Amino acid sequence: MNTKRILVTGGLGFIGSNFIEMALERGYNVTNVDKVTYAARDDISFSKHPNYTFIREDISDLKSLPSGIEYIVNFAAESHVDNSLAANVVFFRSNVQGVYNLLDLIRAKDKKDRPTLIHISTDEVYGDLLQGSAAETDALHPSSPYSATKAAADQLVFGWGRSYGIKYRICRSGNNYGYGQFAEKLIPRTIKLALKDQKMILHGDGSYTREWMQVQDNCEGIFLVMEKGEDGEVYNISTNEEHSNLEVVEIIHDVMGMPKDFYTFVENRPGQDLRYSVNSSKIRALGWKPKHTLREYLPEYIRLCQIRNSTGGGSKAERFFLGLIKGR
Repeated sequence: MNTKRILVTGGLGFIGSNFIEMALERGYNVTNVDKVTYAARDDISFSKHPNYTFIREDISDLKSLPSGIEYIVNFAAESHVDNSLAANVVFFRSNVQGVYNLLDLIRAKDKKDRPTLIHISTDEVYGDLLQGSAAETDALHPSSPYSATKAAADQLVFGWGRSYGIKYRICRSGNNYGYGQFAEKLIPRTIKLALKDQKMILHGDGSYTREWMQVQDNCEGIFLVMEKGEDGEVYNISTNEEHSNLEVVEIIHDVMGMPKDFYTFVENRPGQDLRYSVNSSKIRALGWKPKHTLREYLPEYIRLCQIRNSTGGGSKAERFFLGLIKGR
């Protein structure tokens, strides 16, 4: 068992909560800093774990870091593109100012007590790629306020790393999915509407292509980067499982026994990226590979939701997901 201490930010969010659960299972001592937004989970199983400490705080306002922390794993971020188009100042505060604050708190510590920053970025920083896959060394071309703030954060990490000798590793992941994800995302929203016998709404013609990754596969990759990655390096994490938004919706409807064409199209969102794809050969060389595919995982996903629905349990995200409370 491992007794190392790590600080996780945004650990009540979808990916961060899965990472914390995995860390505690592996014997890590975890301190979680989260400001508890609308997307925070309230069904976490680890809240009373003896190796878990919770601090309710915005990372932009954090005044100090606990001593003896070996790693900071930064999940804290606003992540929904549509929300970034409507209220981008919130994204700047969390995704840019928050990372700046973390970097300066690390810089302020004695060099012997400085933790390594594992910064969680996104494949969206590379922008559109109609062909091929982006490598970690490719230029960044963000297309939305969300991806622009994430790209800005990456650049801050690079600058503080070079100027102040801060140790860091950056993970750029594809689209995550899994049980407990908030209903604003494509997959849970599609299932939520289907359970209410409502059609899914797709931007444009639904042809926009993404790489899809089950959340536990992503967390395994982040762990590998934390435990075996090299300082100052960027690691793309992706499955190479590409589906358009329309294909994802059709797969879900097929698994649920509904008509594949149970959807409607609406006006495209501004700055829509046509395709994301990243080359993950670097992390695969460390020994990582995905264990799930979307079609294989979906029946289990839906089964878990039906169990929660029948018992009236689940987190607020899952209750939202199941239509048990009024949607946004």
